[in-house]
Amino acid sequence: MDETAQRVRHVIDVAADTHREFAARIGLEPTKLSKSLKGNRRFTADELSAVAAAGGVSVDWLMHGQGPGPAEQQPDPASDPERTGDERRRAEFLEAAWKLISEHGYHAVRISDIARTCGTSSGAVHYYFPTKQDLLSAALRHCVECAFERQSNRLRSVDGAHARLLALIDMQLPLPGRIHDEWLVWLQFWAETALRPELRAIHNDFYARWREAVVRIVRRGQREGQFRADADAEQLALGLTALTDGLAIQVLTGAPGATPERMRGVLLDFIERELLVTDGGFHDRADV
Repeated sequence: MDETAQRVRHVIDVAADTHREFAARIGLEPTKLSKSLKGNRRFTADELSAVAAAGGVSVDWLMHGQGPGPAEQQPDPASDPERTGDERRRAEFLEAAWKLISEHGYHAVRISDIARTCGTSSGAVHYYFPTKQDLLSAALRHCVECAFERQSNRLRSVDGAHARLLALIDMQLPLPGRIHDEWLVWLQFWAETALRPELRAIHNDFYARWREAVVRIVRRGQREGQFRADADAEQLALGLTALTDGLAIQVLTGAPGATPERMRGVLLDFIERELLVTDGGFHDRADV
């Protein structure tokens, strides 16, 4: 078994109960996964990107053993032993709600759907959320908070600004699984925010945190000498986040030629062109 296949197998052991379950999560036929794990076929670039996103690792780690490898799975908020019974029940309803939003759309989800998913009554859901709007708004916030928490935990384990920025990009690719579903919720959050001014403070706070995460990485890279010292960190963060969002929308909506792997390539090109220091100290912008 080659080393890449070994690392993929390790990711599967951490992230899923069975190989078949993991294959379904990344949109790969089980027979192809089995052949690749046995060394009878090579993983494609898109498949490795899907494995990386589903397993919370970097593509570089899968291919070369460098960068962030598999960590413990993100705990289910509804089963956190630190929470009270009420907090766990509330988290369970929010988890069910955001997943249903990603599957069926913001306005199609009913309280009865959430109750049925959680094996309870609509009255039990209303105990925590008096109105449907209360629940759906809270579910949007819950989804985004969980994504930020997962990303923060992952990035803390990554050394070096360049590696950290690459890891952040890998965590943004809308590949099959939780990240793809979170992007679907983000799309609907944008639409709701455009129509409902009361959501804009929440939305803008999340966006400020997203850009600030990039700003911190860029400034760290400048201190480490990995990124160009003359780069405007705020401007770069604005450009990178906007580019990420725009590319993700194209992938999610099936735009011709838009794939997660191509999205990753465009983002890496942006970083190389705008940020990376070359042997001469900076990129010759006339040559790019």
